[in-house]
Amino acid sequence: MNLTPEQITAAQKANLETLSSLTKQALQSIEKLVELNMHIAKQSLGESMSSAKKALEVKDIQQLLAHQAEAVKPMAEKIMAYSRHLYELAHETQASFTESAEKEFQEGQKKINALVEDWTRNAPAGSDAAVYAMKQAIASATNVFETSQKAIKHAVQVAQTNLNNATETTIKNINATTKVTSKK
Repeated sequence: MNLTPEQITAAQKANLETLSSLTKQALQSIEKLVELNMHIAKQSLGESMSSAKKALEVKDIQQLLAHQAEAVKPMAEKIMAYSRHLYELAHETQASFTESAEKEFQEGQKKINALVEDWTRNAPAGSDAAVYAMKQAIASATNVFETSQKAIKHAVQVAQTNLNNATETTIKNINATTKVTSKK
């Protein structure tokens, strides 16, 4: 079961293409993160200046409390929105990397299966047990990978549900707090 120089070269080219693809995916995710952060920074700067101008116009403690209550809700909503955007970006990146990993795993599995088939055709007599053991090992590895992928997808779904629930609860609490504060 010797590899030819052509097979080695083809494997190296495939690995280089995979590395290039993963690098592009990572850079796209970083670019989206930078764009999100720049957008938030610009927006925050403008809102901070506006809030500071309003704070300078405050004449008594009641106006100050009202101003603070008015500023809390939008700020909390923006923090939650930012958190959701970050989560979505991370989820998108993870899904992209998972898709690449699954593709590479499937291609690798095909190659291994082809090598095993080639090896079994040329295996000496009496090596049936070794052939069976190798095929079982490959089947077990495939099963572990598939089980891991299912567990990861389930964990992502649970995290998404928890994030949505936390967001809803936080927004409800902020709304309730804002109503109480503005009544004072």
